[in-house]
Amino acid sequence: MIKSAYIHIPFCEHICHYCDFNKMFLKGQPVEEYLQVLKKEMELALKKAPTSHLDTIYVGGGTPTSLNEEQLIFLCETINEVLPFTHDQVEFTFEANPGDLSFEKMRILKEAGVNRISFGVQSFNEELLKAIGRTHKPEDVYTSIEKGRKAGFENITIDLMYGLPGQSMQMFKESIQEALKLQLPHYSSYSLIVEPKTVFYNMMQKNKLHLPTQDLEAEMYEVLMEEMERNGLHQYEISNFAKTGFESKHNTTYWNNEYYYGFGAGAHGYVNGERVGNYGPLKKYMEPIRNGQLPYMNVHPVPVHEQMEEEMFLGLRKIDGVSLSTFTEKFGKQAMEVFAEPIHDLLKRGLIEVTEERIFLTQKGKLLGNEVFQTFIGIS
Repeated sequence: MIKSAYIHIPFCEHICHYCDFNKMFLKGQPVEEYLQVLKKEMELALKKAPTSHLDTIYVGGGTPTSLNEEQLIFLCETINEVLPFTHDQVEFTFEANPGDLSFEKMRILKEAGVNRISFGVQSFNEELLKAIGRTHKPEDVYTSIEKGRKAGFENITIDLMYGLPGQSMQMFKESIQEALKLQLPHYSSYSLIVEPKTVFYNMMQKNKLHLPTQDLEAEMYEVLMEEMERNGLHQYEISNFAKTGFESKHNTTYWNNEYYYGFGAGAHGYVNGERVGNYGPLKKYMEPIRNGQLPYMNVHPVPVHEQMEEEMFLGLRKIDGVSLSTFTEKFGKQAMEVFAEPIHDLLKRGLIEVTEERIFLTQKGKLLGNEVFQTFIGIS
């Protein structure tokens, strides 16, 4: 059963130097037409693979809140009209930029059933924000969160980044302290990954990108974990921290390797055993939908051996790790047998722990997470 939906709004007023998501400048784009076509895609997808109700809806981008009020109302009405969910049971998240989200837009979201807002803050250091291509200032974060609370949003989360060019340990510590002063129920924090086709990638090619050392980045992560725990936020996934009950249900869908719809240009979904990817360019995305076809650029039926690998490397992102009994229920095989070799190797290196019920990362394993995850690819 498909219980989650991701909706992609690719428009931005500014492009950040590290972003490799499918995005484009808002100015001059056929936004209304895109929203009409997006509605049709949702209808086509639900006809092909119906579901009785959704537990989570996540609207990301781009910058979904770069839409004007009328466009935002249309999008919210579409979601309420086409997708099967009930307001009091769904986790309904909208991504936003600090400073972009007016009180009026927040009111529109609240009335549409949105109950969670995710702000892309990245840092509380003004110079660093400029250096990574962000246009908001630290004070925009405080006013946006104040407005959000005033509009009735309790479930607010922010993203922080570390391993940024020119970022010192002191800068990161100060950002963590500022973030914690806000007393939010959820925080995410990611290290910078320099992706192709980004400003930072081009700078790196020219030796103009000066990043912290790997050791310093690892120290930043350790400080992050300590500070979050000290402030009553438990780590439930490698990059995510929450007060009990405020864990992201939507992202947990991904880590549990469960099905979800992906709507919009460049969106990805996992539906009934197939991983699907939509065309990114607007013209290529919209054309098939106008002709009554889904806008798939690629469809990959996931063979069982890949499903088992995904169960391991996605599940190990969670602090609880992979449930051995769930693995057996899903695949009719024992994880300890299918992956005997990598598990033995990782145990020997002290990167994972195994109990009767679970396999999970040790503290050392969290610091070398990507190394652990890669061990399970191409094995089964």
